Amino acid sequence: MTFKADLFAGKTALVTGGTTGIGAGIASTLAELGANVIAAGVQSKTHQLPAAHHITVQELDVRDNNAILNVINALPQLDLLINCAGIISREKEHQVDVFENVIDINLTGTLRCCSAARKKLAQSKGCIVNTASMLSFFGGGLVPGYSASKGGIMQLTKSLAIAYAAEGIRVNAVAPGWIATTLTQALQDDPLRAEPILSRTPLKRWGTPADVAKAVVFLCSPAASFITGTILPVDGGYLTA
Repeated sequence: MTFKADLFAGKTALVTGGTTGIGAGIASTLAELGANVIAAGVQSKTHQLPAAHHITVQELDVRDNNAILNVINALPQLDLLINCAGIISREKEHQVDVFENVIDINLTGTLRCCSAARKKLAQSKGCIVNTASMLSFFGGGLVPGYSASKGGIMQLTKSLAIAYAAEGIRVNAVAPGWIATTLTQALQDDPLRAEPILSRTPLKRWGTPADVAKAVVFLCSPAASFITGTILPVDGGYLTA
């Protein structure tokens, strides 16, 4: 029943960072299951989404609180909020301004969206799925901003799960492992960097956006009705190896 064709029929989903990569995979999957999806991102003109009447592409910068409010307030209802907007700036994040920008998008941007959506989600008894990472659990010497933001997502998810529970809003997160997207293309293309990743991953492959999307569907579905505050790794076993 979790993946029945009309699972999200009549539901409205907002996916930030929903125009490329993992976010686009999630937006596409939710639309396939009947949701009316707003895929919001800064790359709205070069999106990676299929033509689908259930998907509306929307320009949105999650650093702009007024823009977030305008998008959410324009919706007649909101049932699902998926926060996927994020950036990584390898080897540059030791610079304070770069660090601050990564935190502002990845972590504070997630809070902005959750806060703006809270009232509508309370009305629909909806749910939120945030995007954590393997670097919610590990440090990353080249990406201190990204690592700090994803560690923050883990604790923000747990905190909001507690804060929003009385309103019937569930808050969870997925923690993707090594997923084949443009964000990891340089790693995929470099055998010296890809080999250690694959050798540590028990399932011996890169994940796909669809792998993450299926986990998001579960967390949004009635099958997860008593699950909140959890961080679900989608990593092929990387964390356990």
